[in-house]
Amino acid sequence: MQRINREAGFRAREDRLKDLLVRGLAGDNAAYQVFLTELSAHLRAFLRRRLVSLPDEIEDLVQETLLAVHNQRHTYDSDQPLSAWVQAIARYKLVDLFRRRAVHEMLNDPLDDEMAFFTTADSDAAEARRDLNKLLADLPDQLRLPIMHTKLEGLSVKETAEITGMSESAIKVGVHRGLKALAAKIRGIA
Repeated sequence: MQRINREAGFRAREDRLKDLLVRGLAGDNAAYQVFLTELSAHLRAFLRRRLVSLPDEIEDLVQETLLAVHNQRHTYDSDQPLSAWVQAIARYKLVDLFRRRAVHEMLNDPLDDEMAFFTTADSDAAEARRDLNKLLADLPDQLRLPIMHTKLEGLSVKETAEITGMSESAIKVGVHRGLKALAAKIRGIA
């Protein structure tokens, strides 16, 4: 029962923020200001859970994410969940922060056995990329191309449709069916 209430609360917040953004995109500046204010509170909570050891970075990252949301607002597809779109942007900003800190720390800390950890992570990432490419290679173009362009390269549905010559709805269906096919293949492998 508690989980159902939590899910209903999440859906209500999602719907409210989505409505505010859509109204803002249509020219309602007051709705857009409320959207940014409410979104900043959600972003703080999202980032606070991920930056427990770096609390001083949270506010800067919230501002960077809000700026990225503002600059990329024209790419939001109102048929998609707003939370997934915003979280993707926030994750990219979080990764950027970790990269900046890693470069800074590498310049200031002596190199020692910690480098072995990064080597393993790099090889794991390369293996995962290779495995994903193998799985994608087995898919037909109408499923593989939408996934590659939208999910891996970060292009919008419209941009992917222009590149592939497919309709926007075919891109959405291709992503959905392709991800479903990939999940089935992975379940078959595991």
